[in-house]
Amino acid sequence: GLVLGEQGSYSRILNPRFTPVTHESLPAKAAPGQLTAAEIMAARVLTGQIPSQKYAILGHNIAYSVSPQMQGSAFEAVRLPHVYTRADVATVEEFVEGPIWNDDNFGGCSVTIPHKQNIIPHVDVLTDAAKEIGSVNTVIVKKDKFGTRVLIGDNTDWKGIFNPLRRKLGDDSGKKGSNGMALILGGGGTARAAAYAASKLGLERIYFNRTPEKAMDLAKEFGGIVAHSLDNDAESKDSLGAILAEHQGSLEVVISTLPAAADFTLPEWVLASSALPIVFDVNYKPYSTALLLQAMEKGCDVVRGSEMLWEQGVGQFELWTGRTAPYGVMKKVVLENCLPKSK
Repeated sequence: GLVLGEQGSYSRILNPRFTPVTHESLPAKAAPGQLTAAEIMAARVLTGQIPSQKYAILGHNIAYSVSPQMQGSAFEAVRLPHVYTRADVATVEEFVEGPIWNDDNFGGCSVTIPHKQNIIPHVDVLTDAAKEIGSVNTVIVKKDKFGTRVLIGDNTDWKGIFNPLRRKLGDDSGKKGSNGMALILGGGGTARAAAYAASKLGLERIYFNRTPEKAMDLAKEFGGIVAHSLDNDAESKDSLGAILAEHQGSLEVVISTLPAAADFTLPEWVLASSALPIVFDVNYKPYSTALLLQAMEKGCDVVRGSEMLWEQGVGQFELWTGRTAPYGVMKKVVLENCLPKSK
């Protein structure tokens, strides 16, 4: 409960929920004793009500990662005293046997290449999304009713794909009779997240990968069709053109999970339609890949990997803290680190 007036200020710091606050920008407090959210958070940190927790990004060869800057700035923006570092290790075992994972104040971690599958045996519970996608990019630490630590494996990669596409497609994607289709390029873990996101958007899936077996695995697990070529060849039933014609479908989205170094571009005929697809490239460095440059030149709407990065990061932050993420702060930090530097 709250004690009113100036003498009740400390009760506002102790009160865990629905504490009325003022704001620095207001000319005056609405009531005596009111504090700003920043003042309350600072006092809670000083009095030990909010202990500092340790977070990290787990991966290998991840010096390029923007996640420490993004999550660190997010914690700072909401006045949380948490620390977010890089854990660059060749094996998952090095991390789970190390000091961060075993610290009493370990709050969770992001997981990136090449550890998204190998981390699974080390968590206690998998969410439905992590089970279906078959990989974990987020570990959350909770306590059960006995105070025992429970490690939860989740996946927010799919939200990093789903959220931007939902904004661009609106609410009409995947409705019955629309025959909207998504072409998913690649066959790795991010392609699995893309397939999951496309299914949630109600889009039919077409998979293409230079190793057809991987594309077939995706079709088997998530539903959809495998294209053996991206040609517009009516004579070949397995070509992209023949599949679109047979299903009388429109290509609404292209999602590339291929490495940026592949310099992949689409066949010209795919972008020659009057109804151009949205082109999504999951790479956030470089800011504009060869595929995105081609798509923008043809007039396509595009989604960059930088947007996926902050969207999945927002999901992680909210899972860890139970708080609304400072979306604008996280977006700003990602763009500052991903936008080409002016010469």
